[in-house]
Amino acid sequence: MPCIDRRSLLAGGLATAAVWRPLGLARAASFKADPFSLGVASGSPRTDSVVIWTRLILEDTSAATSADPFALAPKLVAEPVDVEWMVAEDEAFSKPVQSGLFRAVPEFAHSVHVEVKGLKPGRWYFYRFRSGNATSPVGRTRTAPESADAFRFAFASCQQYEQGFYSAYGDMAGKDLDLVVHLGDYIYERSYGAELIRRHQTGVPSLLYEFRDRYTLYKSDPQLQAAHAAFPWLAVWDDHEVTNNYAADRAPDAPNPLELLARRRAAYQAWFEHMPVSPALAGGFDALRIYDHYRFGNLLGLTLLDTRQYRSPPLLGSAAADQSERTMLGPAQEEWLGRALVGSQTKWNIIAQQTLLSERDTKAGPETGYNLDGWDGYRAARGRLLSAVQSSAASNPLVIGGDLHAFYAADVKRDFADENARPVASEFVCGSITSDAPSAASLSTALTENPHLKFASDKHGYAIMRLGERSAEVDFIGIADRKQQNSAAAVFQRFAVADGAAGVNRL
Repeated sequence: MPCIDRRSLLAGGLATAAVWRPLGLARAASFKADPFSLGVASGSPRTDSVVIWTRLILEDTSAATSADPFALAPKLVAEPVDVEWMVAEDEAFSKPVQSGLFRAVPEFAHSVHVEVKGLKPGRWYFYRFRSGNATSPVGRTRTAPESADAFRFAFASCQQYEQGFYSAYGDMAGKDLDLVVHLGDYIYERSYGAELIRRHQTGVPSLLYEFRDRYTLYKSDPQLQAAHAAFPWLAVWDDHEVTNNYAADRAPDAPNPLELLARRRAAYQAWFEHMPVSPALAGGFDALRIYDHYRFGNLLGLTLLDTRQYRSPPLLGSAAADQSERTMLGPAQEEWLGRALVGSQTKWNIIAQQTLLSERDTKAGPETGYNLDGWDGYRAARGRLLSAVQSSAASNPLVIGGDLHAFYAADVKRDFADENARPVASEFVCGSITSDAPSAASLSTALTENPHLKFASDKHGYAIMRLGERSAEVDFIGIADRKQQNSAAAVFQRFAVADGAAGVNRL
């Protein structure tokens, strides 16, 4: 990994000295405030390409004068703005690789998505943006390797802004990683819990500008920006990017499907505008395909799933959870997943989805209870997924998830009631970055009632997975206090999965 001055990841702003190659005509702009205040990010790494991202925060304050009492609030700029971008092999940009001009338009909130092609595989690159008198922070990214004998990535989820500070991301930004995978609940649509230390300051979003404002708030956090600037990210959504526990066009707080679809369309567009994803996704937001497959040499195949957009409606009781027609992924995604697994030629095959795949009985004693918003409410669909894993013969399947605000490690089985059944996959769920954790008593019950759950913790933090030729190792990293800024972080539990032997081993 190249040496990098971490402070430069957040450097930038107005009139920063920089050497830029001339790009021809560009719409000049002079900003009174830094338009790159949301930082930079990259994602979708392939062997020869990567997407670089930023979003300009542009406000026209010229009308906000004492002579105009009705113009106290800044007005959003309604014109396009030209943004120059540059990619280089070094942080000083003395070895430029590519550069170009992107026209950021108000229709997409002046977001910038550049898919930089023609890059070399397995290489670190640096990138930045400029518009007028403003220069962005420097970001660092990496293309996928054609071959690899080791790979390191972090995975995280559930970052309710009001519940705590992003110390976990501050710690993550200093790690030696190749990638970050975010598993959903990047924003929260409403307030949850007590002892809030930060505030959304606005109500529950349903319109596009309201979702944009929510992302602007979350992405203004400097520690989140540092983690984005340090590594390429892969991201999928869960429910809170739209509304709690939604399923396709249904949600507990939205009985009218047409109203929910309108809200979902706005939420999907705002998600696109703020994530380092392919510009090709801008074709339409009534439906937005985020499931995809990424390959990192012969070592790792990583499959991203969408468990929200296509699922069957939620159940009120568990009696119908086994119905064969119920789906978590939808028929098209299920078929696609089967093909992706059959075609895999990698040593490790990760299925990245939003929550806990393994069964979890939440009630002590002979009585049973299940979270029907998770895979336990879609048992037939879980069975089809595990059948696809087994029939594909994909080597070393690993499942990662989030959502539950708790860390879990589990042996995934076809029959969870059979304690002697051999696992078909190994599963790791990361705790929340900040969102409220379940009680210690509920986690104790889960471990007692579900022997295939090998570990559970209510700590806040994230996870790191290290893949090699002989094993996959996972570190659960917890922060000392989410309510304190720059809280210390440390590994509190380690696991290993041996090549060719599914099952979680505590170290």
